[in-house]
Amino acid sequence: MIEPLFSRGRILLWLGGLAIAIVLPLVFSKGFAVSLLCQMGIMVVFALSYNMLLGQTGLLSFGHAVYYGLGAFVTMHALNMVGKGGFPITLLPLAGGAAGMAAGILLGYVTTKKAGTTFAMISLGIGEMVAACSLMFPGFFGGEGGVSGNRVTGKGLFGISYGSQTEMYYLIAGWAFVCVAAMFALTQTPLGRMANAVRDNPERAEFVGYDPQWVRYLMMVLSGFFAGIAGGLTALNYEIVTAETLNAHTSGVVLLMAFVGGIGFFYGPIIGAILITIMQIAIGGITKAWLFYFGLFFLFMVLYAPGGIASLLTVQRRLWVARLWWPLLPGYLLVLPAALVSLAGIVALVEMGYGLLEQEGTGEHAVHLVGLSIDAASGAAWAGAAALLAAGLLLVRWTWGRLEVKWNAALSALQNPGGAA
Repeated sequence: MIEPLFSRGRILLWLGGLAIAIVLPLVFSKGFAVSLLCQMGIMVVFALSYNMLLGQTGLLSFGHAVYYGLGAFVTMHALNMVGKGGFPITLLPLAGGAAGMAAGILLGYVTTKKAGTTFAMISLGIGEMVAACSLMFPGFFGGEGGVSGNRVTGKGLFGISYGSQTEMYYLIAGWAFVCVAAMFALTQTPLGRMANAVRDNPERAEFVGYDPQWVRYLMMVLSGFFAGIAGGLTALNYEIVTAETLNAHTSGVVLLMAFVGGIGFFYGPIIGAILITIMQIAIGGITKAWLFYFGLFFLFMVLYAPGGIASLLTVQRRLWVARLWWPLLPGYLLVLPAALVSLAGIVALVEMGYGLLEQEGTGEHAVHLVGLSIDAASGAAWAGAAALLAAGLLLVRWTWGRLEVKWNAALSALQNPGGAA
């Protein structure tokens, strides 16, 4: 049975999410925390716009940064024009959305003629072409220095200038809420349903009278619109846009956000966007090895949870509803400390390795880790870290072996409730 779009449970969930968004900057009021929350809100919109292609329509794009970046550049130029008065700053992300939609109308007509690997390669080629244009046309893209502006010089609704980061956060949160609600509503429309049908079986969708290419095209246009809004919010937030917003790295990051979060679930990219943003900004500010940690994490997700974090949460929710979760809790409590011991060993080895590389030729070998100073040139330190990792892996294997029996039994009971003894 499909839950109604405006069911009581969904309304309460949306209102709860809105309340949390309003309260967050009051709880985390430091400048760094508010900036991190702003980036999270932008990436949530960007990741969900990408999932309209990959998760809903089955289109693997390697050039989604095109719509995000063009939206950012057009918004920045619009900001510089309206700074003299006129159009309110609050509505400027619509300029980015219009630019993303225009790019979707133009480029989507070419890219959506094919699906699968062909679409992926065409999107990659177009993405690289547009990224190259960012250095070929400095009049629009600003060259290597990019295009900058000042959001405070414009007009805001109700006299809000967006001079403080908190004001900017609420602008981003408001736009993010509206965009997330709109993208969710789209999944409940006939177009959203047909996008799923085209993803699963385009031939059958064509048999019932729908043109798969036209459905893919419409989803590309709408996806470009929301990606452009995310780009517009980025332009207002940072007050500068560079060629980096258009390159393959940005397209790759949003792909990873959607995949890690779970492309088969609407809320999956939201989780992925929040998690990877934290890893990029928070963990990236602590250690230069954050990409190594992210690579390990991504490898773990691909091997053991290909459905993303959302799939794990969904299974846990189903176990909770079926009253099968509590028998697994003791096993979880045993596996978690063992996993943390393994993680501690990995972090110690990686940080010592990076420390030696950074300090090569300086005569310094001290690595500061969790308040401790470790001599990275000491064999005892390396042996201790390796022993910690080995002990953690052995503990994980032992504790998971005890949990696996109960886990398989719980999944079997969940899939065959009538066969449970």
